[in-house]
Amino acid sequence: MGIDLPLIWAVIIIFGIMMYVIMDGFDLGIGILFPFVAGKSDRDVMMNTVAPVWDGNETWLVLGGAGLFGAFPMAYSVVLSALYLPLILMLIGLIFRGVAFEFRFKAKDDKRHLWDKAFIGGSIAATFFQGVALGAFIDGFPVVDRQFAGGSLDWATPFTMFCGVALIVAYALLGCTWLIMKTEGALQEKMHNLARPLALVVLAVIGIVSLWTPLTHPEIASRWFTLPNLFWFLPVPILVLVTLYGLFRAVARHAHYTPFLLTLVLIFLGYSGLGISLWPNIIPPSVSIWDAAAPPQSQGFMLVGTLFIIPLILGYTFWSYYVFRGKVTHEDGYH
Repeated sequence: MGIDLPLIWAVIIIFGIMMYVIMDGFDLGIGILFPFVAGKSDRDVMMNTVAPVWDGNETWLVLGGAGLFGAFPMAYSVVLSALYLPLILMLIGLIFRGVAFEFRFKAKDDKRHLWDKAFIGGSIAATFFQGVALGAFIDGFPVVDRQFAGGSLDWATPFTMFCGVALIVAYALLGCTWLIMKTEGALQEKMHNLARPLALVVLAVIGIVSLWTPLTHPEIASRWFTLPNLFWFLPVPILVLVTLYGLFRAVARHAHYTPFLLTLVLIFLGYSGLGISLWPNIIPPSVSIWDAAAPPQSQGFMLVGTLFIIPLILGYTFWSYYVFRGKVTHEDGYH
């Protein structure tokens, strides 16, 4: 029995995208939360919590995109053709955000508000269009002769727009619980007070998306509610409710680390629910990872380098988070 290279590459890409969502999610969430915090000192602390790691978090996005290009070129071609505009707008948001991150600390007091607005706008735009792309991916793409056969604005639907808003709320909760873990004093208390309403909104958007998806996507409804898939899917909503209950309890007792860890579990459960809904299609609704795979020689050649570089990325990521562990105070600086 040979090695299933498309399956291995699908796992690598899924892992890379999940790592990006987790790590850059709280990073983007801090920018989304900026309007809720007015003081310059507190905003400095918020940015300093991610200053040493924010750019490294996006390594996983590069890994996922490069893996898709090399291992599933047909999927890369179709997905990018269908989502050129939202992906470009996402990248523009990330650029504005990155530039604002660097220049804000060097700006004069009367100009700093401009970089604050760029940081907020870039974070919201990048998150929103990631959610739009996710919603369009769930909707699926028409494919004829292995090429995208739809229009340039097919991605712009009410469902995709709502997915964009839903991801903003999810990243805001992730950023909020990250700040609970990394800060102290009045800023941490503000985040504790904000976490409960954010969690309630996240519960609401999860419920709406969970109803909207099967009602408008019959193929996904069939996956959810037929055996044996039902046995795989049924634990997900139950675990979501249990996790949210634990999150409410942790926030109520002013825990420091538990809210963030439980929010990570919540994000993972949403990600797993998406996987159950679409697997093994890499171009929904009907093109599987095996149909879209590159030749085995190409996938095997890339796999050798990838299996070397992933432990390297994990190593320096762990080391950076370990070195900059602990609380960030108002005395800490970024230059």
